[in-house]
Amino acid sequence: MTFELGQLPYPENALSRGGMSEETLQYHHGKHHQTYVNTLNDLVAANPALQGKTLEELIVMAAKDEALTPVLNNAGQHYNHTMFWNSLSPTGGQMSEAFEARIVKDFGSVDNFKAEFKKAATTQFGSGWAWLVLDKNDKLVITKTPNAKSPLSEGQGKALLVADVWEHAYYIDFRNRRPDFIDNFLNKLANYDFAEQQLKA
Repeated sequence: MTFELGQLPYPENALSRGGMSEETLQYHHGKHHQTYVNTLNDLVAANPALQGKTLEELIVMAAKDEALTPVLNNAGQHYNHTMFWNSLSPTGGQMSEAFEARIVKDFGSVDNFKAEFKKAATTQFGSGWAWLVLDKNDKLVITKTPNAKSPLSEGQGKALLVADVWEHAYYIDFRNRRPDFIDNFLNKLANYDFAEQQLKA
């Protein structure tokens, strides 16, 4: 099985009005993500034990074996970035009534949800990710993971939405202002329809 970089679910310039430039997507999707895919394919080709496994199987397998850390890093980044592209939308920031009701049920209010998500994203030291997750108790929770780790690799539950807080995700558009990037993500770019679809699936 050869892994491939998927197409973005929107044109490269489609998020510009929402604060994410075409240049960011060209570098982030076209170069950073592509490099993870290429490296993952090289690692799989060199190790027969990895061949024929799905991306999710590789992540779970590599998370349990320190010798497979390079596999976890690259498979994880492929998985996380694919989730991130789907977590963005040119018409983002809007929740359906049903999804908003679920957010209010588990977080008390939409404002509380956004505050908790922003706290996780801004306090993730160095590189990493902030996630909206359906946990094993069927409750929506916010988590954060470093580097290439994810709710999948850590057994935290089902990922519904993610924000990339590696600097290359926001430095072209927001320089070092990660809190502003997260506010912009939550209010203008977050694809809550995708999160709702993941929740229902």
